[in-house]
Amino acid sequence: MTLSSNSKRYRGRFAPSPTGPLHFGSLLAALASYLDARAHHGTWLVRIDDLDPAREDPTAAASILHTLDCYGLHWDEDIRYQSTRSDAYKAALQQLIQQQRAFPCACSRKQLGNQVHHGICSTLQTNDIAWRFLCPSGELRVTDTLQTTQTYELATDIGDFVIRRRDGLWSYQLAVAVDDADQGITHVLRGVDLIDSTARQILLQQALGYSSPIYSHIPVANEANGQKLSKQNLALPLTTASTANSLWLALSWLKQAPPAELRGAKIAELLAWAIPNWQAKVLTGLTSMPAPADFQRQP
Repeated sequence: MTLSSNSKRYRGRFAPSPTGPLHFGSLLAALASYLDARAHHGTWLVRIDDLDPAREDPTAAASILHTLDCYGLHWDEDIRYQSTRSDAYKAALQQLIQQQRAFPCACSRKQLGNQVHHGICSTLQTNDIAWRFLCPSGELRVTDTLQTTQTYELATDIGDFVIRRRDGLWSYQLAVAVDDADQGITHVLRGVDLIDSTARQILLQQALGYSSPIYSHIPVANEANGQKLSKQNLALPLTTASTANSLWLALSWLKQAPPAELRGAKIAELLAWAIPNWQAKVLTGLTSMPAPADFQRQP
């Protein structure tokens, strides 16, 4: 795969979905991507992944931005909202159709029987259809700076995936590929729970003629029962009442070993220490770790 050149100025991003407030797992992803960008004297962007109105909380985007601001994670450039980007996604879909890399599909999940879709299917329907990316055959090896190289047999592991849904909504994979390219993102640092999305995004980048960012996937934080901290699993929301302590705990969880005397220090002081001392490599090979007790639900 083609990676963005290291000679390009670093541009990273944090792209939360506005389905609820940030939790400790969200803070870890935001903080790690922020520190990586700042340690490389780069640009850090925030993009709101508001592609699915039915799942979204109308107050969440503002809440997310307020929380990031309270934690001192100040972004560069204007916030991008993916809900405003339909024309760009349409253009990308049209390009893929012209290249015969996208096709209409009326297959249901029941019809597929939990099997991957592979090969153009014939449908005479012009509505109530999804659009799928026609996945090539062969093998794809995805390099990650923190995780082992991921190898995918495309026909069996990936298959033809949806890029526009039956209800007309755009898929996460297409929107991310288009916006990362448009915003010149050179590095993507996010949770390892999204690592399988990387293969799909790289396939789209290759088909659309984009360069691929350099990918790094950090471990996810788990509840005591082993479940990932997530909004779906009702993770405790971050509060803005004890931001300095939460930030110190996040740095500790990320194995950055913040000095004990900085616990309770001001946010600006913590970040001033964390940026020049940031070491992503200490997370190499880790896929999950328990969240601090303060951020776990009580049994």
